[in-house]
Amino acid sequence: MTKHRILIVDDSELVLAMARDALEGAGYEVFTATNGIEANSYIFSVHKPDLIILDVMLPMLDGNKKAKLLREKEFSREITILLLSSKGEDELQRLTVEAGADGFIRKPFTSERIVASVREFLGGAR
Repeated sequence: MTKHRILIVDDSELVLAMARDALEGAGYEVFTATNGIEANSYIFSVHKPDLIILDVMLPMLDGNKKAKLLREKEFSREITILLLSSKGEDELQRLTVEAGADGFIRKPFTSERIVASVREFLGGAR
């Protein structure tokens, strides 16, 4: 059985480690990138992710702008995208809608919360 692939894009190594540990522990295959450009090597590869968790405040290209660009490309249009941010809930909801993302996760998050969010959009690991 293949596992769902998840790409986490955040410029904080601590956030990446916490999210990766939680999601791998839940049975997902996890890749990480520290910016939107680095993320392209995972997104546009043979191992295209099923879900991308994108930090809103990224160097070079904000996560919400990256999500918008991914929605414009046929190859990546169907990938589930969750924005990640410590912004207020109203602001994060607005950015999610503007970017065409599927949902969001607020920082700081717990391991349980990030796994629950991913399961909500993908179901359990396969």
